[in-house]
Amino acid sequence: MNKVLLVDDDVELVSMLREYIESEGFAADAVHDGEAGVAAALSGQYAIVVLDVMMPRVNGIEALRRIRAHSQVPVLMLTARGDDVDRIVGLELGADDYVPKPCTPRELVARLRAILRRSGEPAGADGAAGPLSVGALVMWPQMRRAQWQGQPLALTSTEFNLLELLARNAGRVVGKPELSEQGLGRPLARFDRSIDVHLSSIRHKLGVRPDGRSWIETVRGQGYLMVRE
Repeated sequence: MNKVLLVDDDVELVSMLREYIESEGFAADAVHDGEAGVAAALSGQYAIVVLDVMMPRVNGIEALRRIRAHSQVPVLMLTARGDDVDRIVGLELGADDYVPKPCTPRELVARLRAILRRSGEPAGADGAAGPLSVGALVMWPQMRRAQWQGQPLALTSTEFNLLELLARNAGRVVGKPELSEQGLGRPLARFDRSIDVHLSSIRHKLGVRPDGRSWIETVRGQGYLMVRE
């Protein structure tokens, strides 16, 4: 059973979300401040964390920063509707996705399932169990592990999905709708910058080519392309 950690100071909302989540077959625990949320998220007991941005003591952004310093556990952020700053900062710090509040329990569960499905997929899109290699990149989809230039590459669940998709299509442009569907598990929404932010983080982790250009190129109006060596 996948165990969900809810971190939100709105006790009434958390109680309602927890009841619905558990009715959908999940186990769920709740804490109501960021400091307790960080400790619980790093305990290794949870498959995914739902983290609210606005909380007392330690807010969600700082909590996420602390979690990401030690763990790649999937994190779904709850953000204020229309607050693009918190949304983008959360994604830049390694959140896997976000849901704007107020949200319906049904939407939250759908997002949880999408992230967990992709973070737990035993093999890549072609069903191959062996490693996927593109130049200096080696990925083991079954183990959700990656290496870059011979060194371990720390990726969030969503970053792993996006990089795997680009690697499997290296040399070919992959459109943002396809990246959103397969990487985030949801259709691309208008004005949604999630893909761009995740790919910016991946680019930072890979560094640049000898000529100073990125390993992942933006093809204006079409999508993104991973360069073959």
